[in-house]
Amino acid sequence: MMSGNALRDLNTLPASERKNDSSSKGNFTKTCNGNTIEIVEELQKKNPSSVCINGGETVNAAVEVANSEVEYIESENLGDLEDVNTCLEKLLPGLESKDWVLVVETLNNVRRLSIFHREEMHSMLGDLIPLVVKSLKNPRSAVCKTAIMTSADIFSAYNDDLIEFLDPLLVQLLLKSSQDKRFVCEAAERALEVMTTSVFPMSLLPKLQPYLKNRNPRIRAKASICFSRSVPRLGVEGIQEYGIDKLIQVAASQLSDQLPESREAARTLLLELQTVYEKSYGLSTTIPEQPEMNSWEHFCQSKLSPLSAQAVLRVTNIAREGLVIGS
Repeated sequence: MMSGNALRDLNTLPASERKNDSSSKGNFTKTCNGNTIEIVEELQKKNPSSVCINGGETVNAAVEVANSEVEYIESENLGDLEDVNTCLEKLLPGLESKDWVLVVETLNNVRRLSIFHREEMHSMLGDLIPLVVKSLKNPRSAVCKTAIMTSADIFSAYNDDLIEFLDPLLVQLLLKSSQDKRFVCEAAERALEVMTTSVFPMSLLPKLQPYLKNRNPRIRAKASICFSRSVPRLGVEGIQEYGIDKLIQVAASQLSDQLPESREAARTLLLELQTVYEKSYGLSTTIPEQPEMNSWEHFCQSKLSPLSAQAVLRVTNIAREGLVIGS
């Protein structure tokens, strides 16, 4: 579980990096606003020493380029690699490099391999993921955001094969999605969304659950959103197998959370659980006269404390009244 100090350390990074750097490793001066970043996002695959700036101009990576705005490349716009075997050989050294430009280039090659050559890179995941996590921790925004985008592409490619490596990725993505730096935060939120649609929820939910009690309310909120988004993917039978009683207790605990995002995620989850419960017993959400022992109200009261049951029923009854009025 991450401490508040860890999050504060990440949030005290400089808002922008505008210092000119004339080192031979090509530390470019770029602006950071929205979708633009401080370095060239796409390092051309044919010539690793060159990069592409907005407007099509190609420059050598060893040359300082000042005041140029560049954009990250979305997954669907990434091209395939020409020499896959050479790229695979250079992945781990590239990610371990102290040259941040090379690290960004290598991360983008990881993305390409995930999209176009997932089988060839599969055996390297155990060595690869810790280095992606290292890049997620990098204080340089360009490296960090590219690593976030890499995480999303890895989720899409490998699904449940990532479950044994998921914990360190999840920690960092929750931290980044809780930051004040908007373009990093938004990228991390997208990566978390990809995770919830790619990893089987029966495996993912136990990974998320500890973060619902994290001391940082923003991390709790992001975890709650992921949890709420993941549960419906179980389906009716999956929810019953996982334990609807466990899930209602999780949702009830989030109803009184500090942040509205957590509370809204809890409300969404409770409505899903109510629908599943009533389907299981053949009960209609629009008929007020329900069999007493099988009713949603009785179920909530039997599984929750009186105060929690009251809060849950208040949420679900309001939704039910809306259904009746609208019918």
